[in-house]
Amino acid sequence: MLEVEQYRRLAASTLGRSIRQVEAPDPWFLKRGLDATSVRQALVGRSFGRARRIGKLLLLDVTDGPTLGIRFGMTGALFVDGAPAIARLEYTRDLSDPRWDRLVVRFEGDGDLTVRDPRRLGGVELEPDEQRLGIDAAAVTRAGLRQILGSTTSPLKARLLDQARLAGIGNLLADEMLWRASLDPARPANSLNPVEVRRLHHHLRATLAQLTERGGSHTGDLQMMRDRDGVCPRDGTALQRRTIGGRTTYSCPRHQD
Repeated sequence: MLEVEQYRRLAASTLGRSIRQVEAPDPWFLKRGLDATSVRQALVGRSFGRARRIGKLLLLDVTDGPTLGIRFGMTGALFVDGAPAIARLEYTRDLSDPRWDRLVVRFEGDGDLTVRDPRRLGGVELEPDEQRLGIDAAAVTRAGLRQILGSTTSPLKARLLDQARLAGIGNLLADEMLWRASLDPARPANSLNPVEVRRLHHHLRATLAQLTERGGSHTGDLQMMRDRDGVCPRDGTALQRRTIGGRTTYSCPRHQD
């Protein structure tokens, strides 16, 4: 979600600019029955009136038109007038090749908004179902987090990754905030006491704020040690590598319990 927040801020610079042309060369990238003709009909001659975000979903409200929803997956990036919102992504080494352009919105005069995704893990749709997403992680309160953890015995990390309950937390973010909060990602979500919920909420908010300013979820303190020979940056203990919630997970067996 941190990357998508950067994309939202960059996309806001295009608000009010008249759209003259839309290129959608990859049918796979258009979701829910959308095709290139429909995208052009929805956007050409109009402009973006608002740039929003819910979790990892970028929402561009078209003036007198539908909402354009863009998902970036792990490898997608946004460019405006040739400039990227983020220079580097963890799972994409090179974002310079225009062959990976999946959607290009060209504005009157000059300039464009481009979605570039080498591995095609994202997608574009019109009128996305926003109700399928839970509360944005940046807005969740402590009481709201306690409710999300609920009474489930599912692993704590799996619960945090559930986008229908808490939108925006990805794999790297979950590992980082749980490492900072000294909580084992495999613990049952309902096992946290009030002090631990308070600590998790604090580190959730602090991690989001700090890594947004640093430039993305790949800038966490734990990130440099996320490999098979990695050690905990805090105490030097060999990191434990597991699969939790379907995702590769790194944690410290010494201080995360």
